[in-house]
Amino acid sequence: MTRARPDLQPYVGRELTVIAWLWARTVRSPNPAFAHVDVPLASTFMLSTKAGKEAYVEPVIENGGYRFTVKVGRPQNAARAKSGTKLSRGANFRCLMSGAPIVGDHIKDEGKAGRMGARLMAIVAEGDRGRVYLAPTPEQEDAASRASPVWKPDGAFVEDARAFTPCIYGMKEWKHLFTDRQLVALTTFSDLVQTAHERVKRDALAAGVPDDGKSLHLGGCAASAYHDAVAVYLAFGVSKATDMCNALCAWGPTDWRVRHLFARQAIPMVWDFAETSPLNDSAGAVYFGIVYLARSLELFMSSASGVASQADAGSQSLSTAKIISTDPPYYDNVPYADLSDFFYVWLRRSLKPIFPDLFATLAVPKAEELVATRYRHGGKEHAEAFFLEGMTQAMHRLADQSHSAFPITIYYAFKQSEGDSADGTASTGWETFLDAVLRAGFATSGTWPMRTELSNRTRSMDSNALASSIILVCRPRSADVPSATRREFVTALRAELPQALAHLQRGNIAPVDLAQAAIGPGMAVFTRYASVLDAKGRPLTVREALALINQTLDEALAEQEGDFDADSRWALTWFEQSGFDDGEYGTAEQLSKSKNTSVDGMVKAGLVESRRGKVRLLRPSELPADWDPTTDPRLTAWEMVHHLIRVLDSGGEAGGSALLGKLGAKADVARELCYRLYSLCERKKRATEALAYNGLVQSWPEIERLAREGGKPRPVQPDLFKDSEE
Repeated sequence: MTRARPDLQPYVGRELTVIAWLWARTVRSPNPAFAHVDVPLASTFMLSTKAGKEAYVEPVIENGGYRFTVKVGRPQNAARAKSGTKLSRGANFRCLMSGAPIVGDHIKDEGKAGRMGARLMAIVAEGDRGRVYLAPTPEQEDAASRASPVWKPDGAFVEDARAFTPCIYGMKEWKHLFTDRQLVALTTFSDLVQTAHERVKRDALAAGVPDDGKSLHLGGCAASAYHDAVAVYLAFGVSKATDMCNALCAWGPTDWRVRHLFARQAIPMVWDFAETSPLNDSAGAVYFGIVYLARSLELFMSSASGVASQADAGSQSLSTAKIISTDPPYYDNVPYADLSDFFYVWLRRSLKPIFPDLFATLAVPKAEELVATRYRHGGKEHAEAFFLEGMTQAMHRLADQSHSAFPITIYYAFKQSEGDSADGTASTGWETFLDAVLRAGFATSGTWPMRTELSNRTRSMDSNALASSIILVCRPRSADVPSATRREFVTALRAELPQALAHLQRGNIAPVDLAQAAIGPGMAVFTRYASVLDAKGRPLTVREALALINQTLDEALAEQEGDFDADSRWALTWFEQSGFDDGEYGTAEQLSKSKNTSVDGMVKAGLVESRRGKVRLLRPSELPADWDPTTDPRLTAWEMVHHLIRVLDSGGEAGGSALLGKLGAKADVARELCYRLYSLCERKKRATEALAYNGLVQSWPEIERLAREGGKPRPVQPDLFKDSEE
């Protein structure tokens, strides 16, 4: 290796600790000339993308086949290295041997026929100052192939492609989600839980501690309770390790580590996966599982006591006069019980001898789970009816048992706009949930947006996922409230919702959360009446109320356009029609007259480009880097927003703060414009632009703080579980 890799010379003759083995799944080539070759499905060949420390896999085609080698430095064909053999989003690849496209159906057929394999692409080891990337060797591949597990987890997971993508490709059982070597490691540690349990018990008895389950010894526990507790914590550690010790973990070329499976509440397909070394103390799955657990127990143990009980929310009678804050299931958004089986099969193996009743079933019980899963209840209508009935019953119990002096707070982080209709934006999930809340006799008195989601979680990266949980504040509704007409309801909405909107914007709620947060004040109006009647005397449904709330929200955002300058109002209308694409000059000029501006003036102002009879808005990346708002004779809100996006992309929040400092109080209207732009992008399905406007608002508090404090960095609290590595 060192002949072609001078960077490896310092390691000649030394043993290096392996962190991970990087594999690419393979299928037979669809090209008949290479049908005998299993070609790789690699979403990237990049191993490290850190500046100055780049490394990548380079496939070498020879002797009618191929091999992988590893190189350091920037690849000559950076785009090809970044995309691997992947052609586009989804299961679309190209044949390494012939260049022929490999479509999703071919990969599905290969997987279902049991012909999907894996090929070792690279080995990651510990170096003196970071990671060392090595080409695969026959010895390493042979070591992996010789693993022979004595046990494999039983059972198949539900074939729901939305949350369990591997099932599409023939991976339908829990054992399919692990390599044989991972199964050997995990079963070994699972068996050691029982060994530790017996060892603690034997030591306690040897020390004269009675095993009567009642005497208080060993820090306040009887011997039996103590060794059972130790086993439980160790089993948790092994179960936690499965999140990283499986064949669906990707390698992070930016942070040089194995990424865990459950970055979101689903099991997605991963084409090139990282098989972590379970014992390594900087990347090992089992090591982290145990160490995280130990640190948590050491640092968070408290002398206070509490009681946790498991009960059916719809029938429980644990206590009365409770202060209730709850986070209910999100309709059909997360298959909680089905996903729990991933960990349950390992916990059952470790703890069934200790808790036989708790682990009596082969899988997690699912029949009573309060989620609207179609595959469990025979279709959408039955699933919705099950959810509505169960949630209504659960909410009735909460209403009966809540403390009269305190509101009930209900967390809900479910994006509303998953369905648009002729009546406006609505959501089956929100509709059904709110219907259950109202049927239980609650009135909504407000909404508290609460930042509960990490900005660096995978679900939020490059997406417009919710940044907050929306907390509905509910109280039992009075029995003597009056009814209202639809007109009275709409009038009250138009009077109160704009004020609530302004309040939410002043609190810097993310644009992606605005529609959800507006539900609270909107439903507060709706639920103050016993019913809202339409012109025919028919009560409005929750769906119809939500559509009216969203319509009023759109109107309130549109009314804010009056705060914008004429150029920005023209740009908004043009953007709604054409985005950043070209449009006809005549159309643009006609629109400009109605907005009391001109295309030539906006060209001089730096908003648009006009040539050859075409007009288009300039993208943030095309705006001049030397722009100074203090000397701009025609300063517009549109420019403020897009220059802020430009500097945020290039210079981060520090760069944004310098520009915000120059804008001063004028920046408030720019933030207001972001909300309007986001709502337009959301409606037009322009995800990339929506992400930029949402990101600017979310960064606003930090940009504002840096501008106020002269760019001073915020003191960073040490991360409890941060790994020490170069």
